[in-house]
Amino acid sequence: MKSEMAAEKRRLRSELRRQYSELSPEYIAQSDAGIFARISALPEFLASKVIFSYFSIGNEPDTHRIIELALKTGKTVALPLCRGNGIMDAVVINDLSVLRPGTLNIPEPPESCAVIPPEKIDFAVIPALAYSRSGYRLGQGGGYYDRFLKNGNFFTAGIARSKFLLETVPFESHDVKIRCIITEKEIARLF
Repeated sequence: MKSEMAAEKRRLRSELRRQYSELSPEYIAQSDAGIFARISALPEFLASKVIFSYFSIGNEPDTHRIIELALKTGKTVALPLCRGNGIMDAVVINDLSVLRPGTLNIPEPPESCAVIPPEKIDFAVIPALAYSRSGYRLGQGGGYYDRFLKNGNFFTAGIARSKFLLETVPFESHDVKIRCIITEKEIARLF
């Protein structure tokens, strides 16, 4: 059963990565604008003092504008610093220029930046290849976010292009649900 689930997740990840590679620049720009408009007006985002976000790459929904807005409005911003073995810390940045290529060549803050404990985070922007309408996510497969999410009680907002908000995704007992999913077309509050 567990190996069947792992195989299904691998198959779906492969298909979703193919779909991401085929997105048009026009759709990406329109989707990014819609996602930014929705998240930047979200009451939980506006009220937050400390946010955690991933740094988007490739055709992922853009987080750079979200991070820049948070910095500009005086919020404390933390980005992930992967430590290996599925463990990551939330590390405070004051400017995107401090980022350097890290795990899987994804820009990360330097280790010299301060770590912020999960209990200090108010709002988190969580990545996924796809989300289900029930709040489960299909990530890249490293387990970093599921481990990190178990340690916090912050508001979790998954951002996704509407094409990647699916009816279902395979999930296991250790997978953590997201509280809110934001696409360019809607805000889906789950609990």
